Amino acid sequence: MRKKHRIIRSVFIVALALCLFAADLTPAFADEKSIQAQINALKNDANSLTQQKKELKNKLSALSSDITNNRKKKELLDSEINVLTSEISNAEEQIATYGALITQSQQELEEAQAREEAQYDLFCQRVRAMEEQGKVDYWSVLFRATSFSDLLGRLDIINEIMKYDQGIINDLKDLQAEIAERKTTLEGQKADSEAAKASLESKRAELDEQRDAANALVKELQENEADAKAELDAINAEEEAIQARMVKLSKELAAQQAASGQSSPAALGGYIWPVGSRRITSPFGNRNTGISGASTNHKGVDIGGVGYTSEVRAAKAGTVIISQYSSSYGNYVAISHGSGNTTLYAHLSSRKVTAGQRVEQGQVVGITGSTGISSGPHLHFEITENGSRVDPLKYLTGYVRAW
Repeated sequence: MRKKHRIIRSVFIVALALCLFAADLTPAFADEKSIQAQINALKNDANSLTQQKKELKNKLSALSSDITNNRKKKELLDSEINVLTSEISNAEEQIATYGALITQSQQELEEAQAREEAQYDLFCQRVRAMEEQGKVDYWSVLFRATSFSDLLGRLDIINEIMKYDQGIINDLKDLQAEIAERKTTLEGQKADSEAAKASLESKRAELDEQRDAANALVKELQENEADAKAELDAINAEEEAIQARMVKLSKELAAQQAASGQSSPAALGGYIWPVGSRRITSPFGNRNTGISGASTNHKGVDIGGVGYTSEVRAAKAGTVIISQYSSSYGNYVAISHGSGNTTLYAHLSSRKVTAGQRVEQGQVVGITGSTGISSGPHLHFEITENGSRVDPLKYLTGYVRAW
């Protein structure tokens, strides 16, 4: 009798240890679900961007090949480039999020495998305990009852042991099924991540093609003399309208600040280079446009030696008065530094500030690009003082002449 009690006691000790171990290793699924939700949201955004790009392509296809549509085509191409840039950012974020999800899934798989191994070890311990103590014959235990109450007590114990034996087997089966499912899920996540990486490379190649097409379009406009001159006049008119608006907004802002008792604007001058490059590809003033019989008064300086990823910084502290797109300047930002004193940053691939925002000198306001009437990546930079444009090279020293 004592021998059988020892067997039963050892069985329940193993069972208790198993329950405690399993409780410690219950996986947390909240993080995985949260990460998957982020991926699903990113995929929805990607689908929306794809639809936007499709609509832009349809608009481009609807335009005739007449050169008078070139500015409109360039504007649509710039919009496509913006969407492609957003798609690339989306794909990069998906890849990073998949990385976090894969790490989480790998950890949970390893935990499930550890629980399976522990479960199996405990089951082996039970078998070994049974072998050491002698095999339990359930019927013989029951038949050796000395009374009816003893029989009922033995029956309860035997039922518990049998349930436990079956429970161990069921738990092992469940763990094996869970491990198989997690392996399948993990492989699927890895495949999705690789697909996102392939999509990213494809979109980067498409972006390069679109930029080349946009730049070629501007060159085509410049090479067609008669129509290009008409377009040039329209561009100049738009830029003058923007200049007048900047001066007006700057004066209005200065008046508002003075009325509210804000500090007076800094004196003129005190500008820093807006980008790291010092290479001036086109100076301030008259320049040849490449169009026979036509020249233009360049309203700022073009800073080359940049690509599509260089940061553009505020040349001086102030308040953003315009941050938008125009067919001539493309994405551009204008900052007021006092009444009639502004700086303008044009042809940006993206803008990082909004109208009304206060910026400090050296703060990033955009990223260089080739939007608007531009045949290659550069920064068009203007300074206005007392309501009139001035040569930025009056203040930007140490430049490299490249025109």
